[in-house]
Amino acid sequence: MKAGPDMAVIASLVGDPARSNMLTALMSGRALTATELAQEAGITPQTASSHLAKLEAGHLVIPEKQGRHRYFRLSGPDVAAVLEGLMGLAARAGHLRVRTGPADPGLRRARVCYDHLAGDFGVQMLDAMTEKKLLRAHKGSVTLTPEGERFVADFGIDLSALDGTRRPLCKTCLDWSVRRSHLAGSLGAAILSRLYELKWARREKGNRVVTFSPKGADRFTALFGTKND
Repeated sequence: MKAGPDMAVIASLVGDPARSNMLTALMSGRALTATELAQEAGITPQTASSHLAKLEAGHLVIPEKQGRHRYFRLSGPDVAAVLEGLMGLAARAGHLRVRTGPADPGLRRARVCYDHLAGDFGVQMLDAMTEKKLLRAHKGSVTLTPEGERFVADFGIDLSALDGTRRPLCKTCLDWSVRRSHLAGSLGAAILSRLYELKWARREKGNRVVTFSPKGADRFTALFGTKND
């Protein structure tokens, strides 16, 4: 038997359709109850509890107790990144749902990927920041340039607060719908939070769609526009 990480364990946990739907629901970054996750997966609450116990034992979700309620969330952004990558692989390989929901166009345009912006808007933002030399891409990784540090500060984000976290400042995440990368890491999360604060965008209730106001979309494009726009 070969030593090293056992991918088969993770694959078996993610591979079950019900668990896959539950994990996808948690890609919103929100904590959900077993009942809510059961509804997302189309299963009974009792079955959902059994699945959640397996996901918790596998360290893919973590429970949080608040009053009488018990909530579940993804155990970290690395889990979200793996799920997003698997969605991209499934799309490229042609494994798509037969039915598309009403939120699908919105999800492709702009959505939450755990706690950062994904979809067309997310990819556009990373492209613009790289093109304007705010980010430097090198061997699959991205770093913030001095110009980028000034840009982020002017946008109202405290970089020193982000540096104090254990999470990488800048990281790329493969976008399942565009099949290119968007910006993740603590900076990606901070930018999305700032978009909410400025009221350029808001989260849609009950799904991962991020909706931009007409003014917010214009300001976003002015800030993160590329030569191809």
